[in-house]
Amino acid sequence: MSLQTSPVSDPIETKVPQGWALVIDDHPLFCDALELTLRSVANFSRVVTADSLERALERLADDVAPALILLDLNLPDVDGLDGLMRLKRTAEHTPVIIVSSMTDNSIIANSIVAGAQGFVPKHSHRSVFLEAIQSIAAGNVYKPAGYVEGNGSDDGREDHLTRLSSLTNQQARILDLICEGKLNKQIAFDLTIAETTVKAHVTAIMRKLGVQSRTQAVLVAQEAKYSKVLPTPD
Repeated sequence: MSLQTSPVSDPIETKVPQGWALVIDDHPLFCDALELTLRSVANFSRVVTADSLERALERLADDVAPALILLDLNLPDVDGLDGLMRLKRTAEHTPVIIVSSMTDNSIIANSIVAGAQGFVPKHSHRSVFLEAIQSIAAGNVYKPAGYVEGNGSDDGREDHLTRLSSLTNQQARILDLICEGKLNKQIAFDLTIAETTVKAHVTAIMRKLGVQSRTQAVLVAQEAKYSKVLPTPD
């Protein structure tokens, strides 16, 4: 489970973000390995780990925004790229690097469309993590070796992911409840807001998603699920 090591530059002399970093992975050994990797290649003041998206969101709510987030796509409480988009809505100015054993070209492309600033395969050497961090610090999007631009992309799906990524936290929560089949009155009760407010949000959601009905909105929401954008994990 440990990351392969290779010589890296002195972190003090490299261009890396300052502050703390958040690692989200449900495998304890690999989570520890990522923490050690960040401490060895970057000058973070501290590295915090979380084994689920909910724990990560709790950490974010209780602290200032981190300088960097490393995220595994395959978490127990995450379905597809929804977790990434929820993270970006919570810490919109924090770069997120996907660290995954699933490295199909389409996964990388969809992750970047959904808001990731980088993608690093789990088997990568520490030097690759340093390269990714430095590239992102310079304002670039990091893509791993072997990635072929445009290969396996689906413009329609990418458009849906882009639109889903534009939703606010409240709009995303309402869309989730719409997907559960709840009516505006039920949504208003669940979120403790006025029904007229729900109606306004639903109108904004449909406008952002480019759809004309709640059913179409649900179909677009499914584009963020594993069955649509990611293969079934082994």
